[in-house]
Amino acid sequence: MTENSRIVIDTQICHGAPCIRGLRYPVTMILELLASGMSHQEILTDYDDLEEDDIRACLQYAARISDIKSLARTAP
Repeated sequence: MTENSRIVIDTQICHGAPCIRGLRYPVTMILELLASGMSHQEILTDYDDLEEDDIRACLQYAARISDIKSLARTAP
Protein backbone atom coordinates (compact mmCIF):
# COMPACT_ATOMS: atom_id res chain seq x y z
CA MET A 1 0.00 0.00 0.00
CA THR A 2 1.54 3.34 -0.99
CA GLU A 3 1.35 6.44 1.18
CA ASN A 4 -1.31 7.92 -1.11
CA SER A 5 -3.54 4.87 -0.98
CA ARG A 6 -3.58 4.99 2.83
CA ILE A 7 -5.61 8.20 2.82
CA VAL A 8 -9.19 7.58 1.76
CA ILE A 9 -11.91 10.12 1.03
CA ASP A 10 -15.32 8.46 1.04
CA THR A 11 -18.59 10.28 1.68
CA GLN A 12 -19.79 7.24 3.65
CA ILE A 13 -16.88 7.45 6.11
CA CYS A 14 -16.52 10.41 8.50
CA HIS A 15 -18.69 12.60 6.27
CA GLY A 16 -16.08 12.59 3.52
CA ALA A 17 -13.17 13.77 5.66
CA PRO A 18 -9.80 12.29 4.65
CA CYS A 19 -9.30 9.14 6.78
CA ILE A 20 -6.68 6.47 7.20
CA ARG A 21 -7.47 3.32 5.20
CA GLY A 22 -11.18 3.76 5.79
CA LEU A 23 -10.73 3.05 9.51
CA ARG A 24 -12.65 6.16 10.60
CA TYR A 25 -9.51 7.84 11.89
CA PRO A 26 -9.51 11.29 10.29
CA VAL A 27 -6.17 12.65 9.15
CA THR A 28 -6.86 15.76 11.25
CA MET A 29 -7.09 13.65 14.41
CA ILE A 30 -3.65 12.14 13.84
CA LEU A 31 -2.17 15.54 13.04
CA GLU A 32 -3.71 17.00 16.20
CA LEU A 33 -2.25 14.16 18.28
CA LEU A 34 1.18 14.84 16.80
CA ALA A 35 0.80 18.59 17.35
CA SER A 36 -0.12 17.96 21.00
CA GLY A 37 3.27 16.32 21.46
CA MET A 38 2.41 12.63 21.22
CA SER A 39 5.11 10.50 19.67
CA HIS A 40 4.48 8.08 16.84
CA GLN A 41 4.92 5.22 19.29
CA GLU A 42 2.40 6.67 21.74
CA ILE A 43 -0.18 6.99 18.96
CA LEU A 44 0.48 3.46 17.76
CA THR A 45 0.11 2.16 21.31
CA ASP A 46 -3.20 3.97 21.83
CA TYR A 47 -4.61 3.00 18.42
CA ASP A 48 -3.40 -0.54 17.81
CA ASP A 49 -4.94 -0.87 14.34
CA LEU A 50 -2.77 1.98 13.02
CA GLU A 51 0.66 1.47 11.48
CA GLU A 52 3.75 3.68 11.30
CA ASP A 53 3.14 4.15 7.57
CA ASP A 54 -0.32 5.54 8.37
CA ILE A 55 1.21 8.34 10.42
CA ARG A 56 3.72 9.09 7.67
CA ALA A 57 0.88 9.16 5.14
CA CYS A 58 -0.95 11.74 7.26
CA LEU A 59 2.13 13.93 7.39
CA GLN A 60 2.68 13.57 3.66
CA TYR A 61 -0.98 14.41 2.99
CA ALA A 62 -0.75 17.51 5.20
CA ALA A 63 2.42 18.62 3.42
CA ARG A 64 0.73 18.32 0.04
CA ILE A 65 -2.39 20.16 1.21
CA SER A 66 -0.30 22.98 2.67
CA ASP A 67 1.40 23.41 -0.70
CA ILE A 68 -1.86 24.35 -2.43
CA LYS A 69 -1.58 27.91 -3.69
CA SER A 70 -5.28 28.64 -4.09
CA LEU A 71 -8.53 27.16 -2.88
CA ALA A 72 -10.54 28.91 -5.60
CA ARG A 73 -13.79 27.17 -6.34
CA THR A 74 -14.58 26.25 -9.92
CA ALA A 75 -17.99 26.95 -11.42
CA PRO A 76 -20.36 23.96 -11.54
